[in-house]
Amino acid sequence: MNIIIPMAGRGSRLRPHTLTVPKPLIPVGGIPIVHRLVEDIAQVCGKEIRTIGFVTGDFGQSVEQELCTIAEKFGAQGKIYHQHVPLGTGHAVHCASELLEGPVVVAFADTLFRADFSIHPQDEGILWVKKIPNPEQFGVIQLNAEGLIVDYIEKPTTFVSDLAMIGIYYVRSGEALRRELNYLIDHSVIKSGEYQLPDALRRLTEQGVLFKPGEVSAWLDCGNKAVTVETNARVLDFDQSDGKLQLTGHAAENSIIIPPCFIGEGVIVKNSVIGPHVSLGKNTQVENCRISNSLIQSNCSIHNAVLEGSMIGSHAVINQKPIDLSLGDYSTWHG
Repeated sequence: MNIIIPMAGRGSRLRPHTLTVPKPLIPVGGIPIVHRLVEDIAQVCGKEIRTIGFVTGDFGQSVEQELCTIAEKFGAQGKIYHQHVPLGTGHAVHCASELLEGPVVVAFADTLFRADFSIHPQDEGILWVKKIPNPEQFGVIQLNAEGLIVDYIEKPTTFVSDLAMIGIYYVRSGEALRRELNYLIDHSVIKSGEYQLPDALRRLTEQGVLFKPGEVSAWLDCGNKAVTVETNARVLDFDQSDGKLQLTGHAAENSIIIPPCFIGEGVIVKNSVIGPHVSLGKNTQVENCRISNSLIQSNCSIHNAVLEGSMIGSHAVINQKPIDLSLGDYSTWHG
C-alpha cells in the first residue's frame, strides 16, 4: 500500500508557529502531527506500507529529510513531490500520481483521528467520516439505502447528510483514481479555480466503484492555536489510556506533575506545578511556574509564569518578574 499526504498549505491560521515549522511537523503530545497520522492509518489499514509520498511546498531540504525519516520509521520509502501552485486537493494528489497504483490512502496532514474499523481486501473504497452537528460548514457524503456513498456535497445549504469528510480516503485501485484525476486536469474540470478530489471520486462512483463510509470516533483538528491545544490534550488522554505516555528523562525538583502530560528528554522542572494536559518539548526549562492545558515545544526557558491554554514555540523565553505584594482587604490587582 502507498500513502499520499498532501501538505503544501502554508498553515496561515496557525501562525506564528508555522513561520519556521510546517504544520504537519509540529509535535502534539511530543510526536509530530504527520507521524501520528501515518501511525493511525497503519493501524486501520493493516497493510505493509511501501511508499509515503509527501506533497509539499518549498519547505527546504532539512524538512524533506525529516519527512523521509518519518517514513523510514514505518519501514517505508519516503518520496517528496512539490505542488508549486495551490490548485486544489485533486491537483495535490495528482502531483504524486506515480504512487497511484494498487491500494492507496490519501490523507491530508491537518487532521488526526481515532477509528475502530478495518479495511478488508474486498473493499473498493472507503472515506473516513465523522457525524457532526453543523454539516453546512463541511463537505459531506450522501448514502443510499444500502449505506454506500452515492454523492459528495461541499457545504450543503440544505440538509443532505451529517457525515463530514475528514480528509482521508482509501481506494483499492490507485490506477482508477489516477485516470479520473487525469480527466479532471485534461478537461479543465475546475471549481473556484481548483481541481477537487471529490469530483474524481464522484466519477468513480458513477462508474460503479463502491465507496463506503468509515466512521471515526474522534476527529482532531490542528487548524489553529485553540484547536491544536485541544488536540494536544486529547492525544495525551489517548496515549495515557493506550499505555504509551512516558514521563522519563526529565528532572523535577520540588514540583508536581499532574497527568496526563508529555515531558521530553532533558526537561528540567523546578518549584512548579505542571498539568494536566501539558506537553513540554525536550531540553525545556521551567521554574516557579503553574502550567496547565498547554503545548510547549523544545528548548524553551519559562520562569515565573502562569500559563493555561497556551502554545509556545521552540527556543522561546518567558521570564516574568516575581513580585512582592502586600494587599489589603477588598483589593484587586491585575498583573
